[in-house]
Amino acid sequence: MSLTRRTVLGSTALLSFGLLAGCVGNGGSDDGATTDDEQTDTPTDDPTTDEPTDTTDDLPDGNGTDDGTGGTRPSGGPGISLVGVDDAPDVPVEHDVEITEDLATDEHPPQVRITLTNTGDETVEVGEGRTVFFQYVSDTTNDLIFLPADGEYPAEAGCWRLEDHIAVTEEYRILSLEPGESRSELVDLYGVAQSEGDEASCLPVGEFRFEAAFAVGDLSGASDGDDRQEAAWGFSLTLE
Repeated sequence: MSLTRRTVLGSTALLSFGLLAGCVGNGGSDDGATTDDEQTDTPTDDPTTDEPTDTTDDLPDGNGTDDGTGGTRPSGGPGISLVGVDDAPDVPVEHDVEITEDLATDEHPPQVRITLTNTGDETVEVGEGRTVFFQYVSDTTNDLIFLPADGEYPAEAGCWRLEDHIAVTEEYRILSLEPGESRSELVDLYGVAQSEGDEASCLPVGEFRFEAAFAVGDLSGASDGDDRQEAAWGFSLTLE
């Protein structure tokens, strides 16, 4: 589904990386002359008596974070996790949300896939066609916003905080779904642009709630509209 949007592009700052340099020192040695009284034999390992060497201190410091399952995910961040998903409302369509990029990196912000399925046995119309996929939907505190994944926005790579507000066209799009049909859209997570003078970090950490209101039924006016139903669905996620 083609989307129409108007973006206000701002200047994008360059992200600089600090490189951590390590130094390795060479051990000193004497002038090496040995006498007949000095021991010059090289010791050999005896597997029956040698104690295992503790290499804990030689391991590199981990830069990953606990992924909640005993493993680690790559450095970067913050990462997103779903902490709550609403039950499906009593309408003939059903939402699903899936994390496709859980970590903010220099290449991409966090990302989710929103899927909408017609669970009824008749064709239904759903609107508004962008909102049902959480495109341009902010969290309840207006700190974060989901934007279509195929767009270019005024945000510094790796930070993903919008530098300017996004202008959205005023229109009501209607999506038609056949019985059993599903459609999906990818949306990226950005920090909302702050007012001038406000200090803002990149992506804030904490728990955030997203909710979208939508309508289901004959929305194009072909009938009397008595089958129109209003509903809302949402989910919560954490950034940490």
